Amino acid sequence: MPTSRLSLRAPFPAVAGSPPVEWRVAAGLVAYPGALAEMEATAAAIADGRANERVWLLEHPPLYTEGASAKAADLLDPRFPVFRAGRGGQFTYHGPGQRVAYVMLDLRRRRPDLRAYVAALEGWLIDALRRLGVEGETREDRVGVWVARPDKPPGIDGAQAEDKIAAIGVRVRRWTTFHGVSLNVAPDLSHFSGIAPCGIREAHFGVTSLADLRRPATMTEVDRALRIAFEARFGPTADA
Repeated sequence: MPTSRLSLRAPFPAVAGSPPVEWRVAAGLVAYPGALAEMEATAAAIADGRANERVWLLEHPPLYTEGASAKAADLLDPRFPVFRAGRGGQFTYHGPGQRVAYVMLDLRRRRPDLRAYVAALEGWLIDALRRLGVEGETREDRVGVWVARPDKPPGIDGAQAEDKIAAIGVRVRRWTTFHGVSLNVAPDLSHFSGIAPCGIREAHFGVTSLADLRRPATMTEVDRALRIAFEARFGPTADA
């Protein structure tokens, strides 16, 4: 019987003696093409043993990214630049007020298991959200982190409404990860209407943010929650 991705959620530490993961926070908005090039170069250096693992936190100007499984019909209104991301997944939005974390880890030092890695990323986000007063959940058939919305109309089959608060899209090359996660802190949620986020079109599935849930937090507070939760699951970090 196939192993459920959700059953794999567990600590994901590096082998003993590994250096701490570099923790870098970018100031201001970072253009996507430059970020993509730097991320790929860093991942290559990690795979070659020339660089330490790294988590890079940043914000992008408004844009849409197209994953490897994206369908043209899911780009509803290309009001912002569209970039091919090279990661897994479909269309997603990035913009101000959303914390993007590019995660570059060497799975050879940890566990060469992509499903377990994605489950660990989900667990990391859930732990960080809990510190921020939000109960995030995951679903076997939908990657990412969701929030139950009993205050919103249910689906036509009576299913409870749910909103996505964090997305995950990863790529692995030579067992080194890149791309990563995005957490909605206080973005303009109307910007998501230009796409079917991650290909999901059901009316009772939407997007939300900490601000929308009336759990406002500064980006500094979010970054602190992310770092504490990351270290508990993946191991120590050091300022880059």
